[in-house]
Amino acid sequence: MKFATIGAVVGALALSGCASVMNDSTHPMKVETKGETGEMITGADCKLTNDYGSFNVKSGDTTQIRRSGKDLDILCTHPGNPDATARAVSRANSGMYGNIILGGGIGALIDHNKGTAYTYPTWVQLQFGKSLVFDRSTEQNGQPVTPAEVAK
Repeated sequence: MKFATIGAVVGALALSGCASVMNDSTHPMKVETKGETGEMITGADCKLTNDYGSFNVKSGDTTQIRRSGKDLDILCTHPGNPDATARAVSRANSGMYGNIILGGGIGALIDHNKGTAYTYPTWVQLQFGKSLVFDRSTEQNGQPVTPAEVAK
């Protein structure tokens, strides 16, 4: 009986914080930019910002983004082009669902606060002169996320 109780406690502790165990605190995001007529433009300066800070990347490159439950704001600038702006929607990942199903509320709360329970789209293509929204729920493996345009 004593071993069963110890086993249950160890098992519960192992399952709490499931997303923290399954996911790093960062994940990769590829950022690309297109001109107003759709041609690819590399080397634009892009700043990605969430509640954990700002991350800089040149368009065409991939960077590590700090996971968060808050959306990610993106601003890309390039000489001779109007700004390209976007919002990348943060969505709960499988670690969060594992917490809810297996680990209960404590693990979900820990991972929510650490941001490890969330993921942004992994490949976005901003367009100069437009404001776009990228939602990971529409992501298809190996393809950039199809954006929605924000009405001005």
